[in-house]
Amino acid sequence: MIQLDVDAPGNLIRTMWDRLHRLPGGRTVFSRLIGLTAPYTGTISAKVEELEIGRARVTMRDRRGVRNHLRSVHAVALANLAELTGNVALAYSMPDDARFIVAGMELDYVKKARGTIVGTCSCPVPEDSARREYRVVVLLSDTSGDEVVRAALRTLVGPKRPATSATDAAARLREGKDAGIDKLSS
Repeated sequence: MIQLDVDAPGNLIRTMWDRLHRLPGGRTVFSRLIGLTAPYTGTISAKVEELEIGRARVTMRDRRGVRNHLRSVHAVALANLAELTGNVALAYSMPDDARFIVAGMELDYVKKARGTIVGTCSCPVPEDSARREYRVVVLLSDTSGDEVVRAALRTLVGPKRPATSATDAAARLREGKDAGIDKLSS
Protein backbone atom coordinates (compact mmCIF):
# COMPACT_ATOMS: atom_id res chain seq x y z
CA MET A 1 0.00 0.00 0.00
CA ILE A 2 1.19 3.51 -0.77
CA GLN A 3 1.63 5.65 2.32
CA LEU A 4 1.78 9.41 1.87
CA ASP A 5 3.38 11.51 4.59
CA VAL A 6 0.93 14.36 5.12
CA ASP A 7 3.52 16.10 7.29
CA ALA A 8 6.14 16.15 4.51
CA PRO A 9 7.12 19.60 3.24
CA GLY A 10 4.90 21.08 0.53
CA ASN A 11 1.40 20.28 -0.67
CA LEU A 12 1.54 16.75 -2.04
CA ILE A 13 -1.98 16.80 -3.53
CA ARG A 14 -1.30 20.03 -5.43
CA THR A 15 2.12 18.80 -6.59
CA MET A 16 0.76 15.45 -7.85
CA TRP A 17 -2.24 17.03 -9.61
CA ASP A 18 -0.18 19.79 -11.22
CA ARG A 19 2.30 17.23 -12.57
CA LEU A 20 -0.19 14.61 -13.72
CA HIS A 21 -3.48 16.13 -14.87
CA ARG A 22 -2.27 17.42 -18.25
CA LEU A 23 -0.66 14.12 -19.24
CA PRO A 24 -2.60 11.50 -21.20
CA GLY A 25 -4.25 9.35 -18.53
CA GLY A 26 -2.89 11.65 -15.82
CA ARG A 27 -6.25 12.28 -14.16
CA THR A 28 -6.83 8.54 -13.95
CA VAL A 29 -3.36 7.97 -12.47
CA PHE A 30 -3.91 10.76 -9.92
CA SER A 31 -7.31 9.33 -8.94
CA ARG A 32 -5.89 5.83 -8.54
CA LEU A 33 -3.06 7.15 -6.39
CA ILE A 34 -5.65 8.80 -4.13
CA GLY A 35 -7.53 5.50 -3.99
CA LEU A 36 -4.37 3.53 -3.16
CA THR A 37 -3.43 6.02 -0.45
CA ALA A 38 -6.90 5.90 1.11
CA PRO A 39 -8.04 2.34 0.29
CA TYR A 40 -11.65 2.77 1.42
CA THR A 41 -11.98 5.84 -0.78
CA GLY A 42 -10.59 3.76 -3.64
CA THR A 43 -13.50 1.31 -3.44
CA ILE A 44 -15.78 3.69 -5.36
CA SER A 45 -13.29 4.13 -8.26
CA ALA A 46 -14.03 7.84 -8.53
CA LYS A 47 -12.14 10.08 -10.94
CA VAL A 48 -10.96 13.59 -10.19
CA GLU A 49 -11.88 15.54 -13.32
CA GLU A 50 -11.07 19.12 -12.27
CA LEU A 51 -9.08 20.51 -9.38
CA GLU A 52 -8.03 24.09 -8.67
CA ILE A 53 -7.76 26.44 -5.71
CA GLY A 54 -11.14 26.35 -3.96
CA ARG A 55 -12.84 23.96 -6.39
CA ALA A 56 -13.11 20.32 -7.41
CA ARG A 57 -15.22 18.16 -9.70
CA VAL A 58 -15.14 14.38 -9.19
CA THR A 59 -17.16 11.67 -10.98
CA MET A 60 -18.25 8.18 -9.97
CA ARG A 61 -19.64 5.70 -12.48
CA ASP A 62 -22.77 3.76 -11.56
CA ARG A 63 -21.77 0.11 -11.38
CA ARG A 64 -22.79 -2.97 -9.45
CA GLY A 65 -20.10 -2.44 -6.77
CA VAL A 66 -21.63 0.86 -5.61
CA ARG A 67 -25.31 -0.15 -5.79
CA ASN A 68 -27.80 -1.09 -3.11
CA HIS A 69 -30.71 -3.57 -3.15
CA LEU A 70 -32.98 -0.91 -4.77
CA ARG A 71 -30.73 -0.72 -7.86
CA SER A 72 -29.61 2.82 -7.04
CA VAL A 73 -26.24 4.08 -5.80
CA HIS A 74 -25.71 3.16 -2.16
CA ALA A 75 -25.89 5.95 0.44
CA VAL A 76 -22.41 5.14 1.76
CA ALA A 77 -20.87 5.25 -1.73
CA LEU A 78 -22.43 8.71 -2.10
CA ALA A 79 -21.03 9.76 1.29
CA ASN A 80 -17.62 8.48 0.19
CA LEU A 81 -17.84 10.54 -3.04
CA ALA A 82 -18.89 13.66 -1.11
CA GLU A 83 -15.98 13.28 1.31
CA LEU A 84 -13.48 12.67 -1.50
CA THR A 85 -14.71 15.69 -3.47
CA GLY A 86 -14.51 18.03 -0.49
CA ASN A 87 -11.19 16.63 0.68
CA VAL A 88 -9.35 17.04 -2.63
CA ALA A 89 -10.75 20.57 -3.07
CA LEU A 90 -9.58 21.61 0.40
CA ALA A 91 -6.28 19.70 0.27
CA TYR A 92 -5.32 21.31 -3.05
CA SER A 93 -6.18 24.76 -1.64
CA MET A 94 -4.29 24.59 1.65
CA PRO A 95 -0.98 26.27 2.41
CA ASP A 96 2.07 24.01 2.24
CA ASP A 97 2.40 23.90 6.03
CA ALA A 98 -1.19 22.76 6.75
CA ARG A 99 -2.97 19.42 7.13
CA PHE A 100 -6.61 18.52 7.78
CA ILE A 101 -8.99 15.91 9.09
CA VAL A 102 -12.75 15.57 8.67
CA ALA A 103 -14.39 15.83 12.09
CA GLY A 104 -18.02 15.52 11.01
CA MET A 105 -20.33 15.20 8.07
CA GLU A 106 -23.96 16.08 7.29
CA LEU A 107 -25.74 14.50 4.35
CA ASP A 108 -29.16 15.16 2.87
CA TYR A 109 -30.22 12.49 0.39
CA VAL A 110 -32.52 14.40 -1.96
CA LYS A 111 -33.23 11.81 -4.66
CA LYS A 112 -32.28 8.23 -5.57
CA ALA A 113 -28.96 8.32 -7.38
CA ARG A 114 -28.61 6.47 -10.66
CA GLY A 115 -26.11 6.81 -13.47
CA THR A 116 -22.80 8.62 -13.25
CA ILE A 117 -22.74 10.92 -10.23
CA VAL A 118 -20.83 14.21 -10.33
CA GLY A 119 -19.49 15.74 -7.12
CA THR A 120 -18.74 19.46 -7.10
CA CYS A 121 -17.23 21.55 -4.35
CA SER A 122 -16.44 25.20 -3.99
CA CYS A 123 -14.62 25.37 -0.69
CA PRO A 124 -13.13 28.01 1.55
CA VAL A 125 -9.42 28.62 0.96
CA PRO A 126 -7.39 28.60 4.18
CA GLU A 127 -5.00 31.57 4.24
CA ASP A 128 -2.71 29.96 6.81
CA SER A 129 -2.28 26.78 8.82
CA ALA A 130 -3.80 28.17 12.02
CA ARG A 131 -6.00 25.61 13.77
CA ARG A 132 -9.51 26.34 12.50
CA GLU A 133 -12.69 24.54 11.50
CA TYR A 134 -14.06 24.92 7.97
CA ARG A 135 -17.45 24.00 6.54
CA VAL A 136 -16.90 22.39 3.14
CA VAL A 137 -20.09 22.07 1.08
CA VAL A 138 -20.36 19.41 -1.63
CA LEU A 139 -23.20 18.84 -4.09
CA LEU A 140 -23.74 15.53 -5.86
CA SER A 141 -25.77 15.50 -9.07
CA ASP A 142 -26.80 12.94 -11.65
CA THR A 143 -26.08 13.30 -15.37
CA SER A 144 -29.33 15.20 -15.94
CA GLY A 145 -28.13 17.80 -13.43
CA ASP A 146 -30.62 16.84 -10.72
CA GLU A 147 -29.20 17.16 -7.22
CA VAL A 148 -29.10 13.82 -5.40
CA VAL A 149 -27.13 14.72 -2.25
CA ARG A 150 -26.24 17.89 -0.36
CA ALA A 151 -23.30 17.35 1.96
CA ALA A 152 -21.32 19.46 4.40
CA LEU A 153 -17.99 18.36 5.85
CA ARG A 154 -16.84 19.82 9.15
CA THR A 155 -13.09 19.87 8.59
CA LEU A 156 -10.32 20.81 11.00
CA VAL A 157 -7.24 22.42 9.48
CA GLY A 158 -4.05 22.87 11.45
CA PRO A 159 -0.28 23.01 11.13
CA LYS A 160 1.76 20.01 10.09
CA ARG A 161 3.92 18.36 12.70
CA PRO A 162 7.48 19.59 12.87
CA ALA A 163 9.80 17.79 10.48
CA THR A 164 11.20 14.53 11.80
CA SER A 165 14.30 12.74 10.70
CA ALA A 166 14.07 9.70 8.44
CA THR A 167 15.10 7.61 11.44
CA ASP A 168 12.19 8.95 13.52
CA ALA A 169 9.75 8.32 10.66
CA ALA A 170 11.02 4.75 10.21
CA ALA A 171 10.68 4.12 13.95
CA ARG A 172 7.08 5.40 13.89
CA LEU A 173 6.27 3.05 11.02
CA ARG A 174 7.89 0.08 12.83
CA GLU A 175 5.76 0.87 15.89
CA GLY A 176 2.66 0.60 13.72
CA LYS A 177 2.01 4.30 13.55
CA ASP A 178 1.37 5.60 10.07
CA ALA A 179 2.88 8.79 8.74
CA GLY A 180 -0.57 10.34 8.40
CA ILE A 181 -2.82 12.37 10.62
CA ASP A 182 -3.66 10.75 13.91
CA LYS A 183 -4.57 13.96 15.77
CA LEU A 184 -4.34 17.57 14.83
CA SER A 185 -3.68 18.44 18.45
CA SER A 186 -0.34 16.62 18.58
